[in-house]
Amino acid sequence: MRFPLALCLGLVALAAAGQSPLQRRVVKEVLEYFHGRSNVHFFFKEQAVEGAVEREDPSGTFVQLRVGLVQTACGKRAPRRQNCRTLENPRKPTCLACYKFDNGDVPKVLDKYQNCGPSHHLAVKEIKRRDEAECRAVEEAGKSVDALYLPGMFAFSKGLPA
Repeated sequence: MRFPLALCLGLVALAAAGQSPLQRRVVKEVLEYFHGRSNVHFFFKEQAVEGAVEREDPSGTFVQLRVGLVQTACGKRAPRRQNCRTLENPRKPTCLACYKFDNGDVPKVLDKYQNCGPSHHLAVKEIKRRDEAECRAVEEAGKSVDALYLPGMFAFSKGLPA
């Protein structure tokens, strides 16, 4: 029983080592988002990161990934989460995350979309289509700033005659 757990933890550590800093930040924010939900009472660990996409363009960096989570025996408010063991038959939700960061030294989030649920839930066609549309909208964030003019965006004043 310990060998599969050690193998799983080794794979998570290996996957984390291959992630970019922005991808690690997204995973961290997804875990915070998931544990902030009122219907979540146990602590969940990252099990796997799948389908990681990172694209850069002049408006910023787009990051999309799916994070597989696994339920532990600890409550979500447990002080020491490092020693939490995975349950025998845990719930294994999956979270889809799409983030758009600006190009600053400390990248700020321009837009984001997160959706967590059972893995079979995210495979439903309606939800999949909605997720794809939301992620496309997140990816477009910050691109059309020059083309969009809103009322009050510019102020003009007339000078007094000299």
